[in-house]
Amino acid sequence: MFNIDQILKSLQTDDNTRRTAVTGAAGLAAGMLLSGGKPGKLLGNAVKVGAMAAVGGLAYKAWQNYQQGQSSSAPPPSEDAFIPAPESAGHEELGKTLVRAMIAAAKADGRIDATEKDAIFDRLKTMPLSAEEKAWVFDELSSPLDINAVVARADTPEHAAEIYAASLVAISADTPAEQAYLEALAAKLKLDPALVAEIHRTAGEKAPQPAPVPTSPFAYTPNANNV
Repeated sequence: MFNIDQILKSLQTDDNTRRTAVTGAAGLAAGMLLSGGKPGKLLGNAVKVGAMAAVGGLAYKAWQNYQQGQSSSAPPPSEDAFIPAPESAGHEELGKTLVRAMIAAAKADGRIDATEKDAIFDRLKTMPLSAEEKAWVFDELSSPLDINAVVARADTPEHAAEIYAASLVAISADTPAEQAYLEALAAKLKLDPALVAEIHRTAGEKAPQPAPVPTSPFAYTPNANNV
């Protein structure tokens, strides 16, 4: 089975290397949420439980808070829907999905350049990963950004929330390109804006602001002459 935590660690470049969005994803495995080093409020035990369980826990908690705020009569979500059993095939596939989502988010503003890839590949050589795992990381880093491929792996509403959560914690979301990517991702995943806002709050991030409604310079405005 793929070692998702080791794969995430392989994405973390040397401390002397320019910090990038991908470093945030690797930092999650070490119990940190963001590349800036902010301590994880919910994910502080990520070292013990693993990066995938940490992301699943974030999405699960956000979903619970969201559901309570909706005054819904729907039954509470099952934790198993967010965090499959460690030895199951679903656990490995979801882990791959979340790492893919993190890598895709990191590509959103083009900060994974050739130099950064070389640094990651050098680190790959030192990690206790199989040839198959190394090839998988290489392919994911080298492939062009494809948001539709990320969305296609959201086979359940719970996994859709996890994909968004993983994408959010993998980047700093402080550039227009990153913010636009997250906005497009949420729309394509068909996530309720209230759930998206709750994921941001649970991750310790400011909730995204709704886009302003554009006004036309040709809009009709009644006045004394045309009433």
